[in-house]
Amino acid sequence: MNILCVGDVVGSSGCKFLRNLLPGIKQEYSVDVCIVNGENAADGNGLTLSAAQHMFDSGADVITGGNHIFRRQELYEMLDSSPTLLRPANYPSSAPGNGVCIIDRGSYQVTIINLIGVVYMEPLACPFDTLDILINQAGNPKFCIVDFHAEATAEKKALAYHADGRISALFGTHTHVQTADEQILPGGTGFITDAGMTGPLNSVLGIRPEQAIAKMHGKLPVRFSTADGPCMLNAVVITLSDMTGKTTSIKRLIIK
Repeated sequence: MNILCVGDVVGSSGCKFLRNLLPGIKQEYSVDVCIVNGENAADGNGLTLSAAQHMFDSGADVITGGNHIFRRQELYEMLDSSPTLLRPANYPSSAPGNGVCIIDRGSYQVTIINLIGVVYMEPLACPFDTLDILINQAGNPKFCIVDFHAEATAEKKALAYHADGRISALFGTHTHVQTADEQILPGGTGFITDAGMTGPLNSVLGIRPEQAIAKMHGKLPVRFSTADGPCMLNAVVITLSDMTGKTTSIKRLIIK
């Protein structure tokens, strides 16, 4: 089984680039399930209804979120109604939406879990405890993929080792920079610290460079907008054993 995990899509240009490439990537790698992090897919940040639908229409089976998923209140109803549009599971239960879904292909089911880190981020429920609870509630599924949207690299790797052998794979999102540390942990869980970004190549994490410079150099508030120009797509293809559900290979993709 092949799982495609696409790094944070940024803005309308990232959405358009995803639409152009995703069908071909899915065919080339015989993708069974496609997971796309879309929490920044709206211009500015957050996720709009139209951007979410665009990514589903482009071939995403599941859209995962992060710290910007609740920026646009127009999305709240879709979070509640769409089982494959996720927000991190360790937000309070009063928040719209769910953090877990199951993709049912008839002969097999794949559980997708979305979590968010707490190091340098909001003080939400412990992702380690939340993951343990969700794995137990799901009945220790054979095929289980986790999108861990977190800032700290150590937190991401620690959670992967915590779940090693109990989930198929964990891929990190949020930093918009693809890491070169893909590996299979001793218990068979595939891991990469961050899948990267799908969006403008000549940018600072998808934002116009001059705006990022103004913010970091001038220290005053700046309204960000998505950069123009050519785009890139960052993703990972994770191959799972049909017998064990564990990772047999993990491959980074960088397409410009």
